Amino acid sequence: MLSVDYRDARPIYEQVQDGLRRLVVTGALVQGEKLPSVRAMASTLAINPNTIQRAYEALEAEGYLYSVPGKGSFVAEHTGVDRGRQERLLHTFDQTAAELLYLGLTRDALCTRIANLKGGAAQ
Repeated sequence: MLSVDYRDARPIYEQVQDGLRRLVVTGALVQGEKLPSVRAMASTLAINPNTIQRAYEALEAEGYLYSVPGKGSFVAEHTGVDRGRQERLLHTFDQTAAELLYLGLTRDALCTRIANLKGGAAQ
């Protein structure tokens, strides 16, 4: 499900957070699906439970997860994703698209890639 790279410069909780976010965005984890408990995930990845808890809390703040006391954490609906994160991603997208255009990629090639992503055929 997830893996942690100890050579990665990012903190472990960010790696877990990014991995879970990727699983939600790609549909590997679907709306309403229960995530492993903090303790179970920590045991599987052989890391501190506080690290998993921090990642779960951050994803909940972004709108990717919700928690039910006594039941666990679940994948949230696609609505309500953090507007700030959306703005940061759009800023990154704008910078990346501008660089790709500068490097010779055409507008049509970018549009085709976006269309492929929307259709589920990520390249």
